[in-house]
Amino acid sequence: MMGGMASKETTSTRATTSTRDVAPATGHHPVPPPSAPRAWTARLVVVGVVLAALNLRPAITSLGALLEEVRDGLGMSGSVAGLLTSVPPLCFAVFGVTAPRLARRFGAGAVVCAGMAAITAGLLIRPYAGGTAGFLAASALALMGIAVSNVLMPVIVKRWFPDRVGSMTGLYSMALALGTSAAAAVTVPLTDALGGGWQSGLAVWAGLAAAAVLPWLPLARERGATPAAQSSARAEEGPVLRITRSRTAWALAAFFGLQATAAYITMGWMPQIFRDAGVPASTAGLLLAVTMVMGVPLAFVIPRLATRLPHQGPIAVALGLCGLAGYAGLHVAPAAGAWAWALLLGVSNCAFPLALTMVGMRARTGGGVAQLSAFAQSAGYLLSIPGPLLVGVLYQHSGGWGLPLALMAALMVPQMAVGVLAGRDRTVEDEAAR
Repeated sequence: MMGGMASKETTSTRATTSTRDVAPATGHHPVPPPSAPRAWTARLVVVGVVLAALNLRPAITSLGALLEEVRDGLGMSGSVAGLLTSVPPLCFAVFGVTAPRLARRFGAGAVVCAGMAAITAGLLIRPYAGGTAGFLAASALALMGIAVSNVLMPVIVKRWFPDRVGSMTGLYSMALALGTSAAAAVTVPLTDALGGGWQSGLAVWAGLAAAAVLPWLPLARERGATPAAQSSARAEEGPVLRITRSRTAWALAAFFGLQATAAYITMGWMPQIFRDAGVPASTAGLLLAVTMVMGVPLAFVIPRLATRLPHQGPIAVALGLCGLAGYAGLHVAPAAGAWAWALLLGVSNCAFPLALTMVGMRARTGGGVAQLSAFAQSAGYLLSIPGPLLVGVLYQHSGGWGLPLALMAALMVPQMAVGVLAGRDRTVEDEAAR
């Protein structure tokens, strides 16, 4: 099925590009698309995108499942653990902004390939680095690879499958959700099977990351194969936009940041909320997996639905209301209704594939998508940094989850508001030009 999708989309991509892209030097003759037009290459892109997406969250959710063991093993306080859960958005903000520049110089395929290698190295090193500082540094290496890949996934989809943005975004969002939920569900059982040490339970995910490097190795060499391909890539990138002039870009950045805040609080702290309510550790990890696995079907449905609607705001509102209901349930009856709250928060977390889809829809060109993706994700993740840290501080000083849950619920309101603004049918190229 994947191969059939790839071949059909390659044909349509070739046709679209051949009528749209004109070599700047001549102004008359169309040039081939920047990627090789072979069908097997398009299939390889699909495989590479899926494998990369599978590795964009296990570094985080596997840690969430074993956070208590890691805290005890490294001697962390609650505030330091909150800092640890803030490291992912910090790295995404700092390193994600470099992705468009790296892609212009080396090619998007080469950057994603290097990103997968960084994830592999970071996951392999961090359990055995020794001490909190080494653990954080190795985590940052893995998260650096995730950051640049996060930004470039919408670019690769827009460039290779311009007429299938919704379905391809849904495919890699579904793979991302699958990797997220799998890491949450099986990390604790894997740790037990490997002897009970949290180090081996975290390091095992380096194997999945290593597998993701392989399809990107040949794709890394596709960039700049011919002068015509280089000319086409430059034409497709378009001019550098003054992206900060776009209100839609700012709204999308705020939406990205608020949904990321909710997601990383959930991934970092939800198992602990359930464990404090008397839920066993293995069940708490499974509940987090349920929350994450909700993104598997919905991450495929929501982007396809979003691309068919003139305004994506109603979807953002519906997802936010599910989040409000989930946080209220965690406050009132965390153990008794655990499965219901996990499901509701899983639906709410599907604001992420909606945000990715809107990135692809709010720009017309591959270069516009790259710049919008870098800005929205970097600014958004920067905005999300205080959230998990503040939850840890509130939890430690209040001695319970009442105040942290109130904060989480309150943040849903502005998330819905900026989601409505970001969902309007506009492009950043037009707004930046004005």
